[in-house]
Amino acid sequence: MNVQEQIDRYISEQVPAKREDMQELHRRIRKTSPSCELWFLDGRNEDGKIVSNPNIGYGSQTIAYADGETRDFYRIGLSANTTGFSVYVMGLEDKTYLSETYGDRLGKAKVTGYCVKFRRIADIDIDVLEAMVASHIGAAP
Repeated sequence: MNVQEQIDRYISEQVPAKREDMQELHRRIRKTSPSCELWFLDGRNEDGKIVSNPNIGYGSQTIAYADGETRDFYRIGLSANTTGFSVYVMGLEDKTYLSETYGDRLGKAKVTGYCVKFRRIADIDIDVLEAMVASHIGAAP
């Protein structure tokens, strides 16, 4: 199964209300960068153990670790969770940037160092979320 098929399956497995919001979030993120690389992580580690929620990734960057190792990873992530959705902005150096730049304008969302969590699209200003994604999906590493 290719990445797009995995993404389609993941979205289709959501309950109807969450599925509609997730399809809209996926459509808007894709609109910001239609040719970006797509990722799908099923939430399992190399031993097959579930360690996180499945997530869809958009864009690409190389992450460098303290030990000198590097790996490719996505820039923006989207995941359904028990209470709603999480949108991840990876590779931020300043862990206050998201909350200071977007926090007051996003609406009813919890903003952490690299994550925006919300229940439904109706709770947030989707245009602000889309602008946040657009400004980071193609950012220089």
